[in-house]
Amino acid sequence: MAKITRKPAPRKAPVPKKKAKPAIAKPKAPAKKSLKAIRPWTPAEVHEAFSRFRKANPEPKGELEHVNPFTLLVAVVLSAQATDAGVNKATRALFEVADTPQKMLDLGEERLREYIKTIGLYRTKARNVIALSAKVLSEFGGEVPRTRAEIESLPGAGRKTANVVLNMAFGEHTMAVDTHVFRVGNRTGLAPGKTPLEVELGLEKVIPAEFMLHAHHWLILHGRYTCLARRPRCEVCLINDLCRWPEKTV
Repeated sequence: MAKITRKPAPRKAPVPKKKAKPAIAKPKAPAKKSLKAIRPWTPAEVHEAFSRFRKANPEPKGELEHVNPFTLLVAVVLSAQATDAGVNKATRALFEVADTPQKMLDLGEERLREYIKTIGLYRTKARNVIALSAKVLSEFGGEVPRTRAEIESLPGAGRKTANVVLNMAFGEHTMAVDTHVFRVGNRTGLAPGKTPLEVELGLEKVIPAEFMLHAHHWLILHGRYTCLARRPRCEVCLINDLCRWPEKTV
């Protein structure tokens, strides 16, 4: 048999690799100055700021409607991730029929849901309100407890809830830090902090005792109506000359 020989296939010429274009370094955006690095407020400046708040609004009030410490507690629990106006709209009718822990238990979770169904997370909140009503009755004799730890032990109540109730119902010098107070404390440089607790402790440290009863209301109202999240109204701000915010518009 004749031997078959095959010619080797011609080798392809290597394709020259394209040279990578040198990466062009993008200019770095200037780093924002940390509020921690900004000059802290002096005691005189803090006193001046809160003196102005007091002069403009001597007796600030919380905007959650309530008739007693228990309804205040319920309103604050319902206000999580909801507006005060939305909570008030729902609780006006609710508190006419259930303004005590026993009446709330008698109402029951299903009927309670009908009153608060316009509020976000209303199912979970209804369950918490019924549970906290039962605990207030069984463990605290039907009265809202007067310590932070005891209030925090109630279903649906956290540190902010406890601070609001202690301040508004019992006149304690507490600092409730919501989104508005957190923003004002950081933006102004008054009490910078990465967490609500850091801001709370920072504010308690710098605010003189004579202002502490109303301090959290002044800061909440300032954040809600003046130091807005997206478009702060620096031009009408009572403390714009004291504020440390690098981006203020005055």
